Amino acid sequence: MADSENKLILEKLEAIEAELMEMRKAREGIEELKEDLSPLMKQSFQIMLRELGEVETGFQLEDSFHLLKRFMRNMNNIAFALDQLENFIELFHTVEPLLKGAVNHGIYELGRLEQRGVFRTYAAMLEVRAKIAKEYGPEDIEAMGDNFVAMLGLLKKMSSPELVEFLGKLADVPAGVQLEEAKPVGMAGMISALRDPEVRQGVGVALQLTKALGKIKDQ
Repeated sequence: MADSENKLILEKLEAIEAELMEMRKAREGIEELKEDLSPLMKQSFQIMLRELGEVETGFQLEDSFHLLKRFMRNMNNIAFALDQLENFIELFHTVEPLLKGAVNHGIYELGRLEQRGVFRTYAAMLEVRAKIAKEYGPEDIEAMGDNFVAMLGLLKKMSSPELVEFLGKLADVPAGVQLEEAKPVGMAGMISALRDPEVRQGVGVALQLTKALGKIKDQ
């Protein structure tokens, strides 16, 4: 009976000794870690003190409390701002595919304009404007602008179908003139030429033009 009790006591002592050994190893590990971290902690503390020393004049502890109070007073505003930020992010995710498509379409259209020479035309127009500005002063350009407006009014009048048709027929006249057959004509020749229907018609047209030219004086 005594032997069994002694054996049990020895087992408990061995268990306690093993636990103490584990605790010793753990303490030694902590001591080693402390020794390893001590220089780093010291260096970090020195750096922190140096950095705090640089901002000491611009930072007071009261400022942090003031900032904290403002933060607490504006919790609703901060929550609203966060909600709006979330809405903006959701909107961005929604329109992002559309924006990508629009950018690709814009690049495609710019490429088409470049192929058609639109940008080169604009560059040439800018070059012309630069030359005009170099050769003429503001007063000259203003006077030319007034005359250009008057010319636009004239072009507007010339855009009527009747005038366009008349000018088209008038432009065909030189092609039908045979100058090599032109000869001096006296009064008798003129009277003889009036027998030709085309000559009589031409004289009629000339009279109509003469009558219209006469109205210019009255205007």
